[in-house]
Amino acid sequence: MNKKTILFALLTILFLNSSAQKTNFDVQGKAGARGIMPENTIQGMLKALDLGVTSLEMDAVISKDKQVVLSQEPYFNNEISIQPNGKPIILKNQKDFNIYKMDYDEVKKFDVGSKVHSRFPGQMKFKVSKPLLSETIDEVEAYVKAHKLAKPVYSIETKTIKNGDNEFHPEPAEFVDLIMDVINAKKISKRVIIESFDMRTLQYLHEKYPKIQTSLLIDEKEPFEDYIEKLGFKPTIYSPYSILVGKGLVDRCHEMGVKIIPWTVNSVKEIKYFMSLGVDGVITDYPNLIGQIK
Repeated sequence: MNKKTILFALLTILFLNSSAQKTNFDVQGKAGARGIMPENTIQGMLKALDLGVTSLEMDAVISKDKQVVLSQEPYFNNEISIQPNGKPIILKNQKDFNIYKMDYDEVKKFDVGSKVHSRFPGQMKFKVSKPLLSETIDEVEAYVKAHKLAKPVYSIETKTIKNGDNEFHPEPAEFVDLIMDVINAKKISKRVIIESFDMRTLQYLHEKYPKIQTSLLIDEKEPFEDYIEKLGFKPTIYSPYSILVGKGLVDRCHEMGVKIIPWTVNSVKEIKYFMSLGVDGVITDYPNLIGQIK
C-alpha cells in the first residue's frame, strides 16, 4: 500500500468520525430560537428546524381549563407581553396575569411577539399568541414531513415556581399527566425528553412513565453526585448552567452513563469550547450559530 493510499484511508476515517460526532451532537433551540424569533411560538419552532436543530426545547405551563400551553413562565412576563386591550404589562403586576387562572381562550388573546425584547433586540417582531403544546406538535410534524426534514426531539420543561402548587400550576403528578396525555395522543413518546429544575416532576415521571427520557436542569454549584442522590435515579441528561461545566464534570457524567448538555450557550467560541470538553449537546438561543462552526 503506497503513501497516497494510506493518507486517503486515514482522511476517510477522520471524516467519518467527524461526521458521526456531529450527528450525535444534540443542538437544542431554546424556546425554539429565542434570540431570533419570539420565544415558545410555533413560528420560532419552525425557524429552529430550518436552522438544523436536533431538539426543540420548549417550556410548558397549564391553563385553568387544563390545557398545556407553551410559556417560559406560568404568567405573562412583562418583557414580552401585551394585554388584549393593547396595554403593556408592568413588572410589579406581571404575576397578576396568572395563566393557571385563565382558560386558554383568554390566554390566546395576549400578544407575545410584538414587543421589543430588551435582552433579544434582534428578534423578528410580529403579533402572536402562546400556542398549545398539541398544536405546536401538529405544526412541527406537518412541517418536517412537507420539507423532508429529520423528525426532532421535543425537550419539554415543566415550568414550576417555588410554592406555586395549586396557585400557578398543578401539583407535579397532575402536571406531568397532562403533558403525557398530549404526548401519548400524538404518539411521539420515543422523541420526548421531560426536563425540569423541579425534581418532583422528574421523580413522578420516572415512576409512572419510566421509558420517557429525563433531563435534570441545574443552576447552582453543588456536587453532581449529590444531585443524583437527591433525584434518586440516573437521568438521561444532566443539564447545568454553562458556567458550572468543566472537563471534570463532563467526565463524571459520562462515567455514570449520563449525557451532559449545558445551557444557555450563545456564541461560536463558547460552543466550540464546550464541544472540546466532550459535552453531548448545547442549548442555545441562537441555533443559527451552529452553521458557523468549522
